[in-house]
Amino acid sequence: MTRVKTEINRRSFLKVSAAGGAGMMIGFSWLAACSPGKVAEQLTIPEEWFDINAFIKIGENGVVTIFSPNPEIGQNVKTSMPLIVAEELDVDWENVIVEQAGLDTGKYTRQRAGGSQSIRQSWQILRMAGATARRMLMEAAAKRWQVAVSDLITDKGQIKNKLNDEVISYGEVALEAASVAVPEEVELKDPKDFKLIGGRIKNVDGQKIVTGRPLFGLDYEREGMQIAMVVHPPAFGMKLASFETDAIKTMPGINDVFTIDATPKEKHWSMVNAFPELVVITGQSTWQVMKAKKALQVKWQNETPLESSQDHEELLIDALENKKGNVRRQDGDPDQVAMTADRVIEKTYSAPFLAHNTLEPMNFFAHVTEEKAELVGPIQTPDALQEAAAALLELPIEKVTVDMTRMGGGFGRRLYGNFGLEAALISKKINAPVKMIYTREDDMTQGTYRPAYRVTYRASLDQDKKLVGFQVKGAGIPSSPVFPNRFPAGTVADYKAETVNLKTNVSTGAWRAPRSNFIAGAEQSFLDEVAEAAGKDPIEFRLELFERAISNPVGENNRYDPERYGGVLKLIKEKAGWGKEKPGVHRGVSAYFCHNSYVAQVVDVAKEEDELTIKKVWCAVDCGIVVNKEGAINQIEGGIIDGIGHAMYSRMTFDKGVPLQSNFDKYKLIRHTEAPLEIAVFFVENGIDPTGLGEPSLPPVSAAVANAMYQATGKRWYHQPFTIANQEEIVLG
Repeated sequence: MTRVKTEINRRSFLKVSAAGGAGMMIGFSWLAACSPGKVAEQLTIPEEWFDINAFIKIGENGVVTIFSPNPEIGQNVKTSMPLIVAEELDVDWENVIVEQAGLDTGKYTRQRAGGSQSIRQSWQILRMAGATARRMLMEAAAKRWQVAVSDLITDKGQIKNKLNDEVISYGEVALEAASVAVPEEVELKDPKDFKLIGGRIKNVDGQKIVTGRPLFGLDYEREGMQIAMVVHPPAFGMKLASFETDAIKTMPGINDVFTIDATPKEKHWSMVNAFPELVVITGQSTWQVMKAKKALQVKWQNETPLESSQDHEELLIDALENKKGNVRRQDGDPDQVAMTADRVIEKTYSAPFLAHNTLEPMNFFAHVTEEKAELVGPIQTPDALQEAAAALLELPIEKVTVDMTRMGGGFGRRLYGNFGLEAALISKKINAPVKMIYTREDDMTQGTYRPAYRVTYRASLDQDKKLVGFQVKGAGIPSSPVFPNRFPAGTVADYKAETVNLKTNVSTGAWRAPRSNFIAGAEQSFLDEVAEAAGKDPIEFRLELFERAISNPVGENNRYDPERYGGVLKLIKEKAGWGKEKPGVHRGVSAYFCHNSYVAQVVDVAKEEDELTIKKVWCAVDCGIVVNKEGAINQIEGGIIDGIGHAMYSRMTFDKGVPLQSNFDKYKLIRHTEAPLEIAVFFVENGIDPTGLGEPSLPPVSAAVANAMYQATGKRWYHQPFTIANQEEIVLG
């Protein structure tokens, strides 16, 4: 067992209702990033328990409610987080109910969804919460029975006296536990004793999702609520000139047409918005407002130069060929090594802007009065929205509430809460509750996009075909994708990493696994080509580099653990039977580290006539302790399919600032028939604390696919999307 300090006083930890019922609340005022979840409607709701935001509450019948402070964007934390609490509390999962909490920065730290950080940052805190509650319940039972706490054991929400086998439920002693002093330290379970963690628990919202129950922002309704839609400029660099309202004000169900300016009062990273000045239409129904929006006549004017995709491409090419990069790291003199090398391999890779394309377009509910603002909807950064809304509405921050609905996808787009601000301003303007809704076309043409990237790699081999020099120079619009201290830094004596950042008026932001989503594919494709030039097996080539980083690392700031990195490669080599593939199967490998986790993948491709089929993806993951294997595997599989689809098909292009893809007829996402026929997932069991999982499986898969397609076709793939960008047509089936 691990003994930990609770580091919390009784006043902030325990809150008891003045009502005389049996129950205990444990406040999570110090809980970071909790998103639990099970709504067990078959449970008998207790007659007595205490209802306060952000805590465990235990009913007189032993039913436990765990409030979920963090946003749920499909990453399954609303199931995994309460598992951690329930594990240490030692309750029956069937007796747990999870509810979504509203934003409360006084009780929670990091009430956000992003960066694959929820489990990682709250692991110890959540365990401590459950363990402390369990200890207090045991002390209450010990006092009632006049025995020592050491004479008691717990299991599934019950306390057993080992001396006489007498049993009592948590609910029966909850009120007594409320008077017990919070212990200064508690013992956490040994991972080998876990009963819930590491199992396979179904998504607690699963039944509601598949039966269409209201969970999402688009489902939210309020009596007297109006519907609003916005019209933004058709091109980046344009602003509103004028609009004509007479024709639509008389249309059925239309209430008003006006403009708003959603420019935040204070600049904040989460308020990315290329079009803050908008035309707004309000009405009684979504369909009526959509019809009016199509009939609205708006004139626009140019404010800044309008960019096209050709301009973006030329900027990136010029940046790599002619601009001096910012040298972020240099070991030795790789330029000199390249001049004397026996062979130099230099290759360039690129990827376009990408839309987020969440299944649920942006939307938000707002009800703003002179005294307060109530905001409800799908947002990854509710705290940032609260701050921005308070400033823009000129309200005290405590008068602005943000409640979170489940999100139909986020992928980073809902980190940026401009749509919540827009809803708030619209409600204030019409003095009524409103639900603001984007169409798919609004969503795709407003931004916010994954940046466009281009990177050049150079590897130097000596006469023995040993890698002796490595260089990478990466440019991005607006920021470079290069991580200067990640692998292969530390494995080559002569190494250099350079970055170039370029300006644009296209709004950009985080997209699932920021920067890693491109640079992993480029790096791992290049390493495959270098391994071939060195005459070595691709996995063995990488493992040799990791051995160097373990035994004789170059530099001191290498941002990865080479043993864990190499470990996932060894595991996938074993599980996939690398080197023993069946006839007709062509294989590619890739491995990458991001969000504190390590992933290695092998992709099996078969070629039949002119059609390539991804037969199987093998994936090894080192993310520490896996809290819920059901959710973990779902996240890994989703990341793999997402990564393949965007690498193969997706791109945003522009003509004089106008986005040319506004719906799925022109912006292709992967289809069911193009997905891998099978995905096999394997976890490294090392017992360390959990790390990130929502993003790490996406970055490396594009290279594994590209490397497998090279084995099948004899052609290397340098530019994404593979099916469009200066490539011969490929068909996945």
